[in-house]
Amino acid sequence: MAAKQKSSSGPINKAPKKKEREKKLTLQMRLIKALAHPMRVSILDLMSAGEWSPNELKKTLDEGLSQVSYHIKVLKDLEMIELTRTEPRRGAVEHYYQAVERAFVPSDVASDIPKVAQRIIGDGILENIAGDVSASLESGRFYERDDWHVGWLPVDLDDQACKDAEKLADKFIEDFLELEAESTNRRAKCEDGGEHILTSAVLLVFGSKDGKMANLPAWRSGRDQAGPPKR
Repeated sequence: MAAKQKSSSGPINKAPKKKEREKKLTLQMRLIKALAHPMRVSILDLMSAGEWSPNELKKTLDEGLSQVSYHIKVLKDLEMIELTRTEPRRGAVEHYYQAVERAFVPSDVASDIPKVAQRIIGDGILENIAGDVSASLESGRFYERDDWHVGWLPVDLDDQACKDAEKLADKFIEDFLELEAESTNRRAKCEDGGEHILTSAVLLVFGSKDGKMANLPAWRSGRDQAGPPKR
């Protein structure tokens, strides 16, 4: 009898223990697990921008509902996304999810993510950058303030310098996100809610295809220049 009791209780306790282990994972480890599958990369990218339901994702990603639902569950268990609301839909209930927070993937973590997932992340970010810059220029927002900045620095580095440059990029992102946190704290102390200035920062460090670019002059501008370079 004792053996049967032990056998029957095993499956009941297995799921809670697994969830407890997932919660103990560091954010970096959870990111690695979350981004280990291309579909989860796509789902997390979409949910970082807004709410999505499994049915909406199924159509957008052109994947089966069971597959989408499975990867949503994985992301939810890893605390990368959360349920935001439910909505009655044709005798059923539609569940909507959104990313819990913006996912910053440091270089030491990115190296553990499969190459195909790295490519999906990079391509998605570049598409978002292009759309954001284009919309800002068309609306006139890009040059609206005096503290805009544009920089292009083609240089000739060795392997160690490239690794150091990646660390510098990580540091910039961490510092930039800290500025957002400081802004939030200051706004919390303002009776009128404070200023909300939508701002984007883009930082690219990549291997250039044309080596001659290293011989071209760097160009930077910001508060010290009245406008974009003349053509």
